[in-house]
Amino acid sequence: MDRTELTETLEDAGLSPYQADAFVTLLELGSASATDVAQASSVPDPRIYDVLRGLEEEGYVETYEQDSLHARAHDPADVLADLRTRANRFETAADEIEDRWSRPDLEEHKVSIVKRLDTVLTRADELIRSATNQVQIGLTPHQFADLEDALEEATENGVDVKVCLFPSLGSDPSLPGDDVLARTCTEARHRAIPSPFVALIDRSWTCFSPHGGSTNEYGVIVNDRTHAYVFNWYFQTCLWEVHETIYSSRSDEPPITYVDLRHCLRDVVPLLEGGHEIEATIRGFETGTGHGVTQRGRIVDVTYAGISASDDRGAPLSQLAGEASLTLATDDETYTVGGWGAMIEDFEATRITIESID
Repeated sequence: MDRTELTETLEDAGLSPYQADAFVTLLELGSASATDVAQASSVPDPRIYDVLRGLEEEGYVETYEQDSLHARAHDPADVLADLRTRANRFETAADEIEDRWSRPDLEEHKVSIVKRLDTVLTRADELIRSATNQVQIGLTPHQFADLEDALEEATENGVDVKVCLFPSLGSDPSLPGDDVLARTCTEARHRAIPSPFVALIDRSWTCFSPHGGSTNEYGVIVNDRTHAYVFNWYFQTCLWEVHETIYSSRSDEPPITYVDLRHCLRDVVPLLEGGHEIEATIRGFETGTGHGVTQRGRIVDVTYAGISASDDRGAPLSQLAGEASLTLATDDETYTVGGWGAMIEDFEATRITIESID
């Protein structure tokens, strides 16, 4: 570091330009009279005495009388300790500024607006790893590679993971192979046109960011069931229902597990119409109290406006939002069961397992 850089750094540490210049001069001279310091630096003669006394008050120099005022640099231990403390504070402040800029405290806010897609992906990674029931995610192959480990961890934990892959506006790698998808999801579909990134976790969290061609880059992270429910319909209608399945681990033989009541009813309706007896376990919570519940019984009735699995046509979008529920009969009582957002039924089901079909 040359003299100029050292002087400027001391100014950044709180010294005035004259103080910084005089102190560096004293470091070079060792000790000198006030007049000599003024002549060897840019400090005007009338100002040199005030400058040296100011440096003495700050602990940088000590002055003494020897026919005239003299000064010498003080033992640098205290000065060095102060500078290193300042440096650490600057470094800590820089880290804090970066953290606050890119990742606000999401735990304290229902809705957080962030500036970078990286922040959205980082938060989605954390939430996916902590998921307990369901993940729905739409993303590009590049984003899939970033979140592959998190999706694999969720799948290993028994979470139902639905993945919709779509291209970005730039070049993308090829779609993941079946071996990769088998490790990272329950089912995957492919959409041929670019879309925004979206991840829904356990019906509570939503991570969203527009696609790369948007005018502004930003992200939204929401911890709210109502917002997640709205984004769920975007996922179902734009990223799922009408697109090709490229991988599925689902079995046609019990036990068969569903996290979406409508998907369950598509398969159950033709079985009931054919006279089959279906035993199922419902996990979810009571709509009135919010208490968790697990009930096993027989599915004895359904209310469903959609198209069943026995129909070759796809489900019309206009029928996706129709009423959907089932009735579960136990040895003691019957219960009505709704899906995500259930209000009038006894239970909202988060997971339905078909145990047997007779």
